[in-house]
Amino acid sequence: MSYVIVVNGLSKKFRRYHPDRPFTLQEAVLGGLGRIKPVEYLWALRDISFQIESGRMVGVFGPNGAGKSTLLRLIGGVGKPDAGSVTVRGRIGALLDLGAGFHPDLTGRENVFVAGVISGLTRREVSEKFDSIVGFAELEEFIDSPVRTYSTGMLMRLAFSVAVHVEPEILLIDEVLAVGDIMFQRKCIEQIIKLKAKGCTIILVTHDTAQIRNLCDEAIWLHRGRVVARGPTNAVVDQYIAEGFAETKRRTPAEWPVAHTDAGTELRINENRFGSLELEIRAVKLLNGKGLPINEIKSGDQLCVVIEYNASQPIPGPIFFININREDGLVCYDTTTSGAGLNLPTIQGNGKVKLYIERLDLTRGLYYVNVGVCERDWAYSYDYHQRVYPLVISSDGGEKGIIHPPHRWEIEGEQKLQTTMPFRRTP
Repeated sequence: MSYVIVVNGLSKKFRRYHPDRPFTLQEAVLGGLGRIKPVEYLWALRDISFQIESGRMVGVFGPNGAGKSTLLRLIGGVGKPDAGSVTVRGRIGALLDLGAGFHPDLTGRENVFVAGVISGLTRREVSEKFDSIVGFAELEEFIDSPVRTYSTGMLMRLAFSVAVHVEPEILLIDEVLAVGDIMFQRKCIEQIIKLKAKGCTIILVTHDTAQIRNLCDEAIWLHRGRVVARGPTNAVVDQYIAEGFAETKRRTPAEWPVAHTDAGTELRINENRFGSLELEIRAVKLLNGKGLPINEIKSGDQLCVVIEYNASQPIPGPIFFININREDGLVCYDTTTSGAGLNLPTIQGNGKVKLYIERLDLTRGLYYVNVGVCERDWAYSYDYHQRVYPLVISSDGGEKGIIHPPHRWEIEGEQKLQTTMPFRRTP
């Protein structure tokens, strides 16, 4: 895998001083030297580690003071960590603060050139892109006015326009889109999608979880300087929302349950297991057409997925879902009980849900069967197991791609008719 951002054991602390800290030598001598020293150290980040692949978009969210902006600044090279390291490969375009790098007494035109050169462009390149930068920001009438006369929205427009026009390989965005009007926000999002399609790696810090759901491939949830959860966007956002509803919020991490699958894989909350656990998935079994437990089948064989659950309290109308992902994360199949027209009643106690797949026509390779159950309005997950249940699919052919449908080749000519790869019937 090609990682463009590698964060390893990153920690950052800030000093908090006495409110009556002396600012002159005379005050220090008269008031005592004790108040010069920091009262305490506040850790904005503690032992943060993750990697981001090229072309991925990652959303970072959490409450105020969680360390989101500090993390983005360290990735952008603003400041030094107290422990750990950050490795970044590629040209960075950053929106870390409104007007950061803009001089209030310079005009918008002058600031465009300064910001562009600081971002790695030559003066000629900035000149070539200048009209496009100003046009995107919609500031043609004000570009020769000092930026101190700009509103916060105008500053955001100009800063965003410069950042995306430097053709960044990595784009860092820290909540600044919130100050723009609705139409320009939409314009920015469209530009972000275009950059992502070109292979740009993007980190978006925001409180808008809906925006993260719609735009991001994965999410990181920060709380008090630590990573609470990192994984698929919907799973992490669901867990964050569930924190406001369920019993998990009343437990410390040490009290969160640790379980094991039949294969011995450890299930850990916010690592490969997400949810409030008001309804728990107790076991998952993969069976072949004869009802025997398996972890490998041939392409085109039958597969049965059995989910055993326990609801310690009445759960109205839960939705069970199963998806099969390729090893690289590509979703190959996704189904839900509600999508199949199966509306469950209120359930409590132990039970089973079974999914029968008559033919699993996927190409050979390693896949994961992910299973979960969520609240009836999709507000959050009760329990979700991600990349826990591997499934190897084998085939006799050398096909590539995703699906391996029943098929045959026919060759007609002067020679005798030949056929290859006949349809194979599932027993």
